[in-house]
Amino acid sequence: MASKWDDMERWMERQQLPKGFELLREPDWVEQYVRKMMTKALPEAAGVIIGGGSATFSETRHFVNVKINLPDGFVKEQLRLFVREDRLKLDGLPGGKTETIKLPKLVKPRICKTLLKENVLHVKLQKRPAIRTYHEAVVRW
Repeated sequence: MASKWDDMERWMERQQLPKGFELLREPDWVEQYVRKMMTKALPEAAGVIIGGGSATFSETRHFVNVKINLPDGFVKEQLRLFVREDRLKLDGLPGGKTETIKLPKLVKPRICKTLLKENVLHVKLQKRPAIRTYHEAVVRW
């Protein structure tokens, strides 16, 4: 049984599109366009896209856990992890590359535990609590 995507591709091939709309027939272009629009609409999900899909997230009430699959050929001594309240930055990857991973929630950067096990970097970060108190603002006349 054909998938809905295959049905859509066949339908697009039969369409007489005006000049300039030929790009819609290319699945790669459509995929990149949808990915870009989803990144703009859902910035929380952009971490997976920014990180190239090498990171997976899980959350508990107080923590965000990140598992990063490291590429073959990295040197443990050169690997450096930088933590910001909204993202992680990994330096020292093969070829001098750097990877940035957007986190799904804001965290406390100074409270971080890491473990490197079987080419997977496990990072445990404490979530930054939301401030739920009201502060009175002065109203000027």
